[in-house]
Amino acid sequence: MNFVVKTFSELTTSELYRILQLRSEVFVVEQDCVYQDLDGKDQKALHVIGTKEEKIIAYTRLFDSGQYFDTSSIGRVVVDQSQRKFGYGHDLIKASIKAVNNYYNTQEISISAQTYLLKFYTSHGFETIGEEYLEDGIPHVKMIIKNKKLSN
Repeated sequence: MNFVVKTFSELTTSELYRILQLRSEVFVVEQDCVYQDLDGKDQKALHVIGTKEEKIIAYTRLFDSGQYFDTSSIGRVVVDQSQRKFGYGHDLIKASIKAVNNYYNTQEISISAQTYLLKFYTSHGFETIGEEYLEDGIPHVKMIIKNKKLSN
């Protein structure tokens, strides 16, 4: 899989369409969650796009400190359902952490993780902060990775 990082203005209309389609396929249809995906934050984010055979199959969006959380953050973590068996989620998180390090001067990265993915995020150095909460009707927990673990 190949990864690129783009600002919103660098995205082509085809890329944006496929990103929104992938997010909708997973977050709305697969997870049966009605929510407002188009939240006005994509324009502020950096977009990590994972492609395989020229098709977008993985994606995250990144924010600098203060744009979403007090810290830099990774969100909208998604891998096409048919591609998850190849472990691309791990590659995506590593590429996203690397991109945060390359683009933002940060001491830590925050995520709002779906609780069923705690083991996955913990394997990448994230630690749970606080109690579980509902976000769009799905259990989540805030997680943080500290700068000393970002170089791993």
